[in-house]
Amino acid sequence: MPAVHKLLLEEALQDSPQTRSLLSVFEEDAGTLTDYTNQLLQSMQRVFGAQNEMALATEQLSRQLLEYEKQNFALGRGDEEVINTLQHFAKTVEELNALHADLSSQIADRMVFPMVQFREKDLTEISTLKEIFGIATDEHEAAMVKYSRLPKKRENEKVKAEVVREVAFCRRKQHQASMQYYCALNALQYRKRVAMLEPMLGYTQAQINFFKKGMELVSKKMDSFLASVTNMTQSIQAQLDAEAESMRLTQRELLSVEDTVYMPDRDLEPVNRTLIQKAGYLNIRNKTGLVTTAWDRLYFFTQGGNLMCQPRGAVAGGMVLDLDNSSVMAVECEDRRYCFQITSPTGKMSMILQAESKREYEEWICTINNISRQIYLTDNPEAVAIRLNQTAIQAVTPITSFEKRAEGSPNPDRSVTKKSSSPPEPEDLIAPGTPIQFDIGIPASEFLDQNRAGGRRTNPFGETEEESSSSADDSLLQQVFAVRFLGSMAVRSGHTQEVIYEAMRQVLAARAIHNIFKTSESHLMVTSSCIRLIDPQTQVTKISFQLMDVTQFAAHQENSRLMGFVVEGTDWSEGVEEGQPSFSAFIFESNTEGEKICYTINLGKEITEAKKDPEALAQLMKTMPLTNDGKFLLNFSYSNEGSGMFF
Repeated sequence: MPAVHKLLLEEALQDSPQTRSLLSVFEEDAGTLTDYTNQLLQSMQRVFGAQNEMALATEQLSRQLLEYEKQNFALGRGDEEVINTLQHFAKTVEELNALHADLSSQIADRMVFPMVQFREKDLTEISTLKEIFGIATDEHEAAMVKYSRLPKKRENEKVKAEVVREVAFCRRKQHQASMQYYCALNALQYRKRVAMLEPMLGYTQAQINFFKKGMELVSKKMDSFLASVTNMTQSIQAQLDAEAESMRLTQRELLSVEDTVYMPDRDLEPVNRTLIQKAGYLNIRNKTGLVTTAWDRLYFFTQGGNLMCQPRGAVAGGMVLDLDNSSVMAVECEDRRYCFQITSPTGKMSMILQAESKREYEEWICTINNISRQIYLTDNPEAVAIRLNQTAIQAVTPITSFEKRAEGSPNPDRSVTKKSSSPPEPEDLIAPGTPIQFDIGIPASEFLDQNRAGGRRTNPFGETEEESSSSADDSLLQQVFAVRFLGSMAVRSGHTQEVIYEAMRQVLAARAIHNIFKTSESHLMVTSSCIRLIDPQTQVTKISFQLMDVTQFAAHQENSRLMGFVVEGTDWSEGVEEGQPSFSAFIFESNTEGEKICYTINLGKEITEAKKDPEALAQLMKTMPLTNDGKFLLNFSYSNEGSGMFF
């Protein structure tokens, strides 16, 4: 017997677009079968009711039997045996056309009744279960929308418990309805064959029983054929019984699970941070107006380096975003939980998504971070992801305050510089195990100065009146950028751009591994003498650097919003020769292009150098446009001046 297509009951709970797409094929097949069954039944009823036109009725029946081969069944492949059998029946009906007589009772009992029963019982059951499944699906979607709107802060546990119970109830109801619907559709594939063959078998046997004329001739031709048809229908019925029993046991096993399976955010398995593929339902925020937004629940999956989305009923998914070199971080959005944002490398495209549970939320972030590093292009991406995750966990030790490095921290200049034209290894740029600082706090002395009687007044650039008077030289250049501090760490070299790129990679990897996604916005002010990081709310300077100590600065080659610079200091660690230089890399994410910040730093260093020679300063001021108050006008019309090294 040909293979029978089936819907997998194990996939009923997931209710993925792939399952829905396959379900639509079964529904199309059932609709086609219903149309054909009605047509075939009309032909049989005409045979039953038109005794005086028996010859014409049987001729039409013969033609109708031949139409089965022409039906466009969505699951019709593999029915060649049934088609051949029906063709043989059609020929037999045509040969027996002259022998038909008063067969009303036989035809009614053995031909018309089985087909009517098939239509009224089996096909009507399919239609009823389809309506129940649709209602259960709508109730589940409504419950999920209600659950997704639960607030994150000050949430009412009683309300949350009621909503969770409602989601579990609706999900169980949909699961039960879907499995009953799937079982009926699977059984229909067997019943369809029996329903097509059994009436014709009874009809032919009735012809033989009631017409003695030519019995010997007819029986000799038909005995073996009818025996084979009987064996075939019995075999199909046996397969149906076995499949029905298997589906019943599978259904019982799937329904015997704990209620936690139906409850969202009840994941017991640990988070897998080494995934390079991920699929599941997410809520995506869409703008419906200038200030209004709407959330849609769609099925997302990753394919290679792309994020794909597949609406329900669609045969295939479409690409939403290229994840190569993209960035992902957790965000606070409309008082919703488990939200994260994906931003393209250029920063021109971003989207906000909401996961169903904390585990899904963390796995999506880790998966997208792994894909953005193009691990999937390696020969063994799973092994690479596991190795990078283990290496990063061992090598990265996060700290969250500006404390003194622990004794024995790596000395940046202890390694011997390799005189080779090949690119430096990561170990040559940054010592393994170097701690990373993820936050810069406001110095306690600044709070004391602010709270004193007659405390100093700060201007918008974070300076006190005394500092402003002593920083008159900064009046030539003052540019402020909105940035977010990502991290800083000690490095071994301060005169190559590769050390900044490697620091960017390690800082972003450490944030992803340790789930440190939240950052606060600060103001980075660049003057002609220094760089300051200012708290935008208190206008207090968190940290400042002299431009003469900045040895290297660069923007990321692909993600234009990332930039960093290296600052030179002095290592006073025990056991180190006095005055030994040390270097630290500081990494930022800006709201604008990082090249603009690099251009401004470069200009500030040029001004600092030009101040040593009044004529050179005058020449520089002639070549640069100035504002009305005598400051340099920055239009950022640069080409390759955005990154570089100044000695």
